[in-house]
Amino acid sequence: MSTDLSILRLIADAGIVVQLVMLLLVIASLLSWTLIFVKGRTFKRARAAAEQFERRFWSGAELGELYKRVSARRGKVSGMEAIFESGFREYVHLHKQSNVDPMAVLEGSQRAMRVALNREIEELEMHLSFLATVGSTSPYVGLFGTVWGIMTAFQELGKIAHVTIATVAPGISEALIATAMGLLAAIPAVIGYNRYSNDMERLVARYDIFVEEFSTILQRQAHN
Repeated sequence: MSTDLSILRLIADAGIVVQLVMLLLVIASLLSWTLIFVKGRTFKRARAAAEQFERRFWSGAELGELYKRVSARRGKVSGMEAIFESGFREYVHLHKQSNVDPMAVLEGSQRAMRVALNREIEELEMHLSFLATVGSTSPYVGLFGTVWGIMTAFQELGKIAHVTIATVAPGISEALIATAMGLLAAIPAVIGYNRYSNDMERLVARYDIFVEEFSTILQRQAHN
């Protein structure tokens, strides 16, 4: 308890610039942790939805019936379902036109799926750049606060005739807290960014495989 109080005292006694740096780092850390938990839930739901849809898709269900069930949930469709819905809707629309070449039907369906895929990628990537920014800049922001605090401490020490460790330690400690806070903000942000970037790559690869497999199925149907 005494250690916590001493740290709080050092923060309270720090200069206004160092305090502003610490406040900025605390806000960045809180936003990072919030985003980490939000994105964690987002990727967990996306993986579960992909697995559930793949089970239904490969269970032998008729594509038309599956499309009706998916499109009935308009506004709530995302991920692999959204890719399937876009592709099959375009396929049906073009297939009804008797003068359209089967390859044109397939290409139109693939374009629709690619558009839907890019939309899903944008959704998954949303706010990940913030974690990268916090992870890369927080140590330098903390270092700025430390350098400023040390400069201020030495200026104050210049007014003292006899300098001892007891007089130097508080000012240096106040400044070093900014560096520590910068690291505390950066480390979770970097870990979160790396984890979710990897999760996103695997999920996008899964979507890509589905696009190719579904295109093969549509190609067979288009030539029948």
